[in-house]
Amino acid sequence: MADSLILEVADLEHDVLTGIYSEETGKPQPLRITVSVRLTSLDRYDPDTSLDASKNYMDLKFAATEALPEGVHFKLIEAVADHICETLFLQDRRIEAVTVKIVKLAIAEANEKIGITLTRERRG
Repeated sequence: MADSLILEVADLEHDVLTGIYSEETGKPQPLRITVSVRLTSLDRYDPDTSLDASKNYMDLKFAATEALPEGVHFKLIEAVADHICETLFLQDRRIEAVTVKIVKLAIAEANEKIGITLTRERRG
């Protein structure tokens, strides 16, 4: 198996139009989003290795926040995760897989973490 590199941006909080119940529709809900990507890795990373040998972490943050279309209501948080995955696959051919974890903050009653984790492998 070839080496791989996992980059992660964890616990971003972002308001997203999502939900299926009447009390959820029409207003953004706070989500906690963690995004991990698996990249093809170099054999070694020397002290002077340039950024283009990896990926900018801010690209992950962008995919989970600003790249989500404004005004679009996602019925399921699974669709939010899928959009983030597709955004990252389009950004960089070196990305082999994306994992997105989303926790719905508004429905927690006793600090539990209610949500989903979606992992997508690059197809073709």
